[in-house]
Amino acid sequence: MKFISTYGILIIAIILFFAGKPAFHRYILSPDYVIGIDGTSNLHDWKEKVEIVSGEAEVKWYDDKSFDLRSLNIRMNVRSIKSDKGSVMDNNTYKALKSNDHPEIMFTLVTPINSILSVSQQKTISVNGSLQIAGVKKPVTMQVKVFMKEQNKLTFEGTYKLKMTDYDVEPPSAFFGTLKTGNEIQLSFKANFILSPGSNPI
Repeated sequence: MKFISTYGILIIAIILFFAGKPAFHRYILSPDYVIGIDGTSNLHDWKEKVEIVSGEAEVKWYDDKSFDLRSLNIRMNVRSIKSDKGSVMDNNTYKALKSNDHPEIMFTLVTPINSILSVSQQKTISVNGSLQIAGVKKPVTMQVKVFMKEQNKLTFEGTYKLKMTDYDVEPPSAFFGTLKTGNEIQLSFKANFILSPGSNPI
């Protein structure tokens, strides 16, 4: 009888302990993402779009509806990048990004972000992460707009400028070298993350 009482007290203590803890929820990237690359050349500006992207995030919710962004990973398929200048530019992009050896561009959140208030209006946060391009990983800090359209969806939006040579990427050229791209490009993104099936909202 004494054992049962002790065991029962232990179970109650465990339940009470976890009852006061915020929940963890897994989010996955929704198919309605938009990720683009804007650049310049000696002839004209150019644009590319990343068509195949995957990602997931882990969020820790609190009773006041604020949340911590515990992790965030985004993977972009290099050979799904399509240019507005056609297949010649596409193939030169794949070559420049060493797609055979490094088929993905990857972003990973390095520093968790705490106490983000979930509001319908956009809120700008500073994000510290790592960006890996053509096998070269660099730390990045970017300003990202985050807002919550509805309880089951988080939206991240922003831009980031970088130099291709910082990632040992030679700016691609096309049309027998008559088109030479500039070294600096801008990544732009709007990514919606939706609650993963089986992960209940608060």
